[in-house]
Amino acid sequence: MAVACPTRITLDEVAEIYRRPLLDLVFEAARMHRAHHDPHEVQCSTLLSIKTGACPEDCSYCSQSAHHDSELEREPLLSKEQVLHAAKNARAGGADRFCMGAAWRNVKDGPEFDRVLSMISEVKDLGLETCATLGMINPQQAAKLKEAGLDYYNHNLDTSPEHYAEVITTRTYEDRLQTLDCARDAGMKLCCGGILGLGESDDDRISLLYQLASRDPQPESVPVNALVPIEGTPLGDQPPVAWHEVVRMVATARILMPQSVVRLSAGRHAMTQEAQAMCFLAGANSIFLGDQLLTTPNRGADEDSEMFTLLGLRGVHEPLEAQSLEV
Repeated sequence: MAVACPTRITLDEVAEIYRRPLLDLVFEAARMHRAHHDPHEVQCSTLLSIKTGACPEDCSYCSQSAHHDSELEREPLLSKEQVLHAAKNARAGGADRFCMGAAWRNVKDGPEFDRVLSMISEVKDLGLETCATLGMINPQQAAKLKEAGLDYYNHNLDTSPEHYAEVITTRTYEDRLQTLDCARDAGMKLCCGGILGLGESDDDRISLLYQLASRDPQPESVPVNALVPIEGTPLGDQPPVAWHEVVRMVATARILMPQSVVRLSAGRHAMTQEAQAMCFLAGANSIFLGDQLLTTPNRGADEDSEMFTLLGLRGVHEPLEAQSLEV
């Protein structure tokens, strides 16, 4: 079910919420979260890179860009058998959603796209929600993804329209918005958020939140990422994002998009349990399981299990057994 935009909000109103004293902001976000969600339940996903490296985009943060010298090894599209093995392990480990990411600028019709469509169908048959991030898509490709059983299409806005050209030059903000429209028009749910730590200002973060909250319907899933600096990329020497900046972003997103799932995503491996707890209090209710997110590190299963027990949280599905997520 699509998440309707509850009210038309202005940029100034977003700024007023974002700039509230942190404890006041978290208190309001927690109240909003409990009004719309079970505060003890966390949606758990696993993300697999099904095609790694050699991407023609020049995203300044990404190790997979062919423009950067990150020493990442290029890998071809995985086989369907490899992907299904990983999906089964993800389900056994407690994930209820399986996300597949390919380092493409845009989807190209042909055998590889057909293979991805088959992957999606068979992962869906395992009883998992399906999500994919494949770059830009057109209406016909979106329709095929929906027909194959894709539940969510991930396509992040990354940052504000004003700051975007400082981060990426090989596609425009409008390109991203058009892809979101194609996925939505085909009947898929949207997974769309941004990244903190790209050299943006608070005004840029406010503008990004405004873009997300103004979409009608609003994205059903909103990832909040903190940059993981990677040597060899233009943003490889960026300072770490402070924990309170992540909390502020999560809390504001929760107030603006009360029915959406707010996902604590990349950068979580560097956050303390205390900082993560504050994010969950402020409305985060989704995480990625597994040791790796595409090409960046993530928290291990034992650490997450310990934290869930400590905080009284639970996944939508309990893990069946501990298994490797490697393929």
